[in-house]
Amino acid sequence: MNRALTYGRYQESPQAFIARHSSLVKRIAHHLMARLPPNILIEDLIQAGMIGLLEAQQNYDPTKGASFETFAGIRIRGAMLDDIRRGDWVPRSVYKNSRRISEAMAQLEHELGRDPNDHEVAEHLEMSLEQYHQALNDVNCGRLVGIDDLGISEDAVANDELLGGDSN
Repeated sequence: MNRALTYGRYQESPQAFIARHSSLVKRIAHHLMARLPPNILIEDLIQAGMIGLLEAQQNYDPTKGASFETFAGIRIRGAMLDDIRRGDWVPRSVYKNSRRISEAMAQLEHELGRDPNDHEVAEHLEMSLEQYHQALNDVNCGRLVGIDDLGISEDAVANDELLGGDSN
């Protein structure tokens, strides 16, 4: 890339730059949404991605050989994932245990032809029954469920509170 083109790119206003590359941010956000829980909002991903885009503009070095879109794509995705991690209070080990337990249960179900019991899953994971139950508890405590996910409207909660909390 020649110097005049590089210099021209940095002379562009931030608004024009964002307008030109916003489709990249949106495409990455929608791609990530397919793998994320429903409590993550697309708008939050796009906002974090725009910050990543501006950081990519500041840090891009065309002499390194990568195109700007490739460099920015990595930085945008990283900014989105960083933002998700900042808002997540569940340790990674809990997610890791959740995956291990799910995989073990699926494998044992396939091998046994039925749902495995707790002892079988714990043995497969080389854990004591107590460790297995603690891991299950950690996984379940790490799941936040929103009121919308329960199928309860805010109006129903407000009416319940007005009626004294017990309608039975």
